[in-house]
Amino acid sequence: MKPYKIGYTTGVFDLFHVGHLNILKKAKANCDFLIVGVSTDELVREYKNKQPVISFQQRMEIVASIKYVDKAIPQIDRDKFAAWERLNFDVMFVGDDWKGDPLFEEVEQKLNLVGAEVVYFPYTTGVSSSLIKEKSKEEIKL
Repeated sequence: MKPYKIGYTTGVFDLFHVGHLNILKKAKANCDFLIVGVSTDELVREYKNKQPVISFQQRMEIVASIKYVDKAIPQIDRDKFAAWERLNFDVMFVGDDWKGDPLFEEVEQKLNLVGAEVVYFPYTTGVSSSLIKEKSKEEIKL
C-alpha cells in the first residue's frame, strides 16, 4: 500500500527531461493517484518572465501521456492552497530546490493545518531546461 491516496505536483515541463521524469516517477511511487499541474504559458511569462519553448498544449499532451501521471491539469496560478481546495490531495510533491522558499514554507503550514503534507524530492543535478537551452545555443554557435 502506498503512503498517500492523492498526490499533486506542478511544473512547467518545458523541454521535458529526465529530472521531470524522476519527480513524476517518485511521486507516483508514493501515491495511488497522481495529479500534475502544467503551468500555462501566461503563468510562466508572469513569474519567470520568459516564454516556454514548447507550447502549453504540447506540454500538457506530453505530461498526460506519461504512465506515472493519472491526470494532467492546467496550472493557472501558483496558489497551492487553492489547488488543495479544488483537488483535495493528501500530499504535494516538490523538488528540494524549493525547500526554504517563502512560498513553500507558507504552503507547508497551511497544508499541515488541513492534514496534507509537502514532500520534497532531491533535485536531479546536472539537468534542467535552462541548461538544455544553453547547450543548444552553444551547439548552434559551433
